Amino acid sequence: MKYFKNYSVTIILLAMLFTLGCTTTATQESTGEYVDDSVITTRVKSAIFNEPTLSSAEINVETYKGVVQLSGFVSSQSDINKAATLARSTAGVQSVKNDMRTK
Repeated sequence: MKYFKNYSVTIILLAMLFTLGCTTTATQESTGEYVDDSVITTRVKSAIFNEPTLSSAEINVETYKGVVQLSGFVSSQSDINKAATLARSTAGVQSVKNDMRTK
C-alpha cells in the first residue's frame, strides 16, 4: 500500500510537470496557438492569392498570437490597402501590422 501511494504521487507530479510544460508565455506560443496561427496565415495568403489585382508572390504573411504582419513590396498604395483589408476580414485575425512598401 505504501508503494502504491508513492507511485500515485509520482504520477501526479509528472502529469503536472507535463501540463505546465505546455503553457504559453509572453514570448512563446503554445502548440494550439501555433496551429491556430498557421491556419490564419494560410487563410490570409489564400485571400491575397485569390485577389487578381495583388501579386501574392511579393507579399509576405506572418502570424503570431492572432496578429498578422504583412510585409513586402507592391506597386501602389491601393494594393497595400487592399491586402490589409483582406487580412482584417479573415476569421481569427485580431489585428494587422502593415509593413508593406510601394516599389
